[in-house]
Amino acid sequence: MRVLIVEDDASLALFLQKGLKLEGHEVEWVGDGESALVRAEEYQPDLIVLDLSLPRKDGTEVLAEMRGRSGVASVLVLTGRSQVEERVKCLNLGADDCLLKPFSFHELTARCRALLRRREQFADPVLRHGDVELNRMDRRVSRGGRAVDLTVKEFSLLEFLLQRRGRCCSRSELLREVWQMSPDAGTNVVDVYVNYLRRKLGSDGDGYAVIETVRGEGYRMGPVAKIPAAMTEYSAEAALAGA
Repeated sequence: MRVLIVEDDASLALFLQKGLKLEGHEVEWVGDGESALVRAEEYQPDLIVLDLSLPRKDGTEVLAEMRGRSGVASVLVLTGRSQVEERVKCLNLGADDCLLKPFSFHELTARCRALLRRREQFADPVLRHGDVELNRMDRRVSRGGRAVDLTVKEFSLLEFLLQRRGRCCSRSELLREVWQMSPDAGTNVVDVYVNYLRRKLGSDGDGYAVIETVRGEGYRMGPVAKIPAAMTEYSAEAALAGA
């Protein structure tokens, strides 16, 4: 999961960043409200851990602006404001959860996992990348309209990569999230199953691999083939002819 921490207390922010990274998340940190709005647009996090008492722009203002931009990230608000009205205000502005300071790190990570599960539960049941389609409800996969028969673990691996298409997934992340294994487990199971998927899914007509290797980092969904110019021209001519 990609996490953005918005917290002006550097010692707390660094503690959270280190702890969430050890949990296997990709984590960035900014220390004020204005930077939070800019970085949220650029970074496209899955979860924002947002403090309310921020310099340059208050956390409630940040939350309102983020939701005004139709942001899809889940938001966990951290606050030292004990008034119930403050937490209700945040929830009404679009926060997904609120956690009162001081808090247990274990509780924070448990809430983060719960928000991720909730996010995935209400996500689009059909994931697509190019001509690859994965239906999470029917647990069916197809490539260019052709059914692809996958094992349970192959399906889970492809689903995870599709959910995070556009970024690289490390072997450690895949081990932890797909196999529920320690990142330090001395195994090449990730590489083996990526090869299984590649063989079953094949490559497109231009030779693009569905899953590409990012050397020294991990794997990600490969580039989507472009429509040949000749096909575009033909389609335009056909449309004009039929007009």
